[in-house]
Amino acid sequence: MSRRTIWLLITLMSIALIGLGAIQYYWIASAIKTSEDKFKTDVFDVLNKVADQLRNAERFRIYQQTFGSKSSSQTMADEFEYESLRRMFNETSLAERIKVNQLNNFIKVGLADKDIKDEFTYGVYSLTAKSFVILNGYYAVESFNKNVYHSSMDKGLFNTNFKVSIFNDSGSLEHGLLMIYFPNRSYFEPIWWIIISSAIFTAIILFTFIFTIYEILRQKKLSNMKNDFINNMTHEFKTPIATISLATDSIKNVNIISNPDKIMRFLGIIKQENNRMLNQVEKVLQMALIDRQKLKLNISDLHLHDIIKTAVEHINLQVEQKNGYIETFYEADPDVIQGDVTHISSMVHNLLDNANKYSPEYPELTVTTKNTAEGIDIIVSDKGIGMSKDQKKHIFDKFYRATSGNLHDVKGFGLGLSYVKAMMAAHKGSVDVKTELGKGSTFTLSFPYKQQNDD
Repeated sequence: MSRRTIWLLITLMSIALIGLGAIQYYWIASAIKTSEDKFKTDVFDVLNKVADQLRNAERFRIYQQTFGSKSSSQTMADEFEYESLRRMFNETSLAERIKVNQLNNFIKVGLADKDIKDEFTYGVYSLTAKSFVILNGYYAVESFNKNVYHSSMDKGLFNTNFKVSIFNDSGSLEHGLLMIYFPNRSYFEPIWWIIISSAIFTAIILFTFIFTIYEILRQKKLSNMKNDFINNMTHEFKTPIATISLATDSIKNVNIISNPDKIMRFLGIIKQENNRMLNQVEKVLQMALIDRQKLKLNISDLHLHDIIKTAVEHINLQVEQKNGYIETFYEADPDVIQGDVTHISSMVHNLLDNANKYSPEYPELTVTTKNTAEGIDIIVSDKGIGMSKDQKKHIFDKFYRATSGNLHDVKGFGLGLSYVKAMMAAHKGSVDVKTELGKGSTFTLSFPYKQQNDD
């Protein structure tokens, strides 16, 4: 998949996510508004009903005081008495016209009928006295200055939008407002399940989107690395095959075939190049075995110093050809560990080979061994090109090579350090790297003295 296709996919999925988010926002906002409108309607229905109940309760009290247990036939005197009591009630203060317990009960029953369970405060406010006369089920203490709004009063109740007129009949001495306030009201609460489910599904879609892009980029990276590996393998095999072909053709020459010394020389070249190809193939096969976790180590007691000396002798010729040198500091005593001699030899050789490859001119390599509390460290240092922080993150990835410019400016499959890391893990050890761009690198292999039996 090309980079352009990936960016097109990212753009389309981003547009889809933004559109989905906008639609969800619209429906959630609509649901919140619907919930808010319904709540307001229900509250005003309750307040108007309570106001009617208060008026009806007052009429019932007047009726009882006028007619009592009299017969239903009303006399003119009874009607006159009823009208007189009604005027008397109208001229009574607002607080005296309301039974607090009755008001409290009307409000609670009304809210319960509408299934409103929010915490609330309520009060009866006198428009004439400009103060609350009833607050939350209690008569308010009158102040000498009725126009002063006391800080102890509920500001939310004072400023609430939920208010209706009560006893605003003509002739009433004191007009009032029945007010109610919901301090903890949240319009999100009735639709919380919509918001949560929407957030969960959006998160799932977003995660899937990110994971898909991550996998696409990872697969693209792996594809590029494998293509590089194939190109590198072709390059690595092309040279020894060409050398073998040339040596074979040379042996066929009539001037060479009669000279045993030259034939032996060309046969040595063929064997050397053949071993070189076998080593490269063996690296690939070993990494395949590691990936399938089928690699078996042949554990035995071995001397690290002997292994290092052999590896140094093998690489020293290449270092000297670049006018470089290798210094060794065998400080570990004892130097005996348990491990697989073949793989440990390959690891040390890989580190020395890399140190030489990435030291363009006059390689200066050092190999040091040290005892630790748990085992022995092998430290391989160079003063080569070093690595950047980004390169350091990937040096143990398969097929990765810290090159610059031409793909083949440094030969190899990019398997050396990933092999080293895998082998150190198999030996229950660790590998650490310290590097600085332009100043070189230091690799430390930490081996335990003993290998635990996994059986």
